[in-house]
Amino acid sequence: MGSYQRGSAHQERGITGLETAIILIAFVVVASVFAFTVLSTGIFASERSKETVFAGIEEAQSTLEPRGSLIAYTGKIDGSTSTIFKLTFLVSNAVAGEPVDLTPGYTADDSGDDPDVASANKQVTVISYRDKDQFLADVPWTISFPGNDDGDFLLENNEKAELTVWLLTRDNTVTDVNAANSVKVLTNGIASTANILATRDEFTIEVKPSSGAVLNLRRHLPAQFDTVIDLN
Repeated sequence: MGSYQRGSAHQERGITGLETAIILIAFVVVASVFAFTVLSTGIFASERSKETVFAGIEEAQSTLEPRGSLIAYTGKIDGSTSTIFKLTFLVSNAVAGEPVDLTPGYTADDSGDDPDVASANKQVTVISYRDKDQFLADVPWTISFPGNDDGDFLLENNEKAELTVWLLTRDNTVTDVNAANSVKVLTNGIASTANILATRDEFTIEVKPSSGAVLNLRRHLPAQFDTVIDLN
């Protein structure tokens, strides 16, 4: 009898259509999540960049700029010594920007002693003073609006503010500012006769609004004091 040989079965396995669809869907989902993440990151970075630009513009728009000279006024202290007791200068709003709040903490009325405390708790702009002997973080200052004035303390377009920085107290009961003791030390100004300004001294005034750049005014005093000194 002839022998019967049984052949082995040959099996093949492949990917079905359903498995292919699942893999494609997985790829699409992963790609979508990745794209959304990248897009969200880009939008966030763009928003942060826009905020930075706008903040920079706001800072620039809230900057003060000086107009004209800085004027120093002298008086007599400690019997006969001439010194600078106040400084005045004009400022305006740079680049027609946002209004700057210049609500003062002090007023001056040429009666009794000046300056007078007004609304120190409402003052948001700070003026500092420094020279070789001292740094005064928050000196008294008063304000007036020569020319165009809408009646508030916001420095707006087409307005100029005259700021007066008080280093010493003016005694208005002494008629002549060049008379002895027409000025005296100020508690939160120059509080010692040893630190008063003398000829050829250098000082710096810093005006620090609530927003915007700090305005720095550095000046040298002349070799001789007049009653009113134009420091350019």
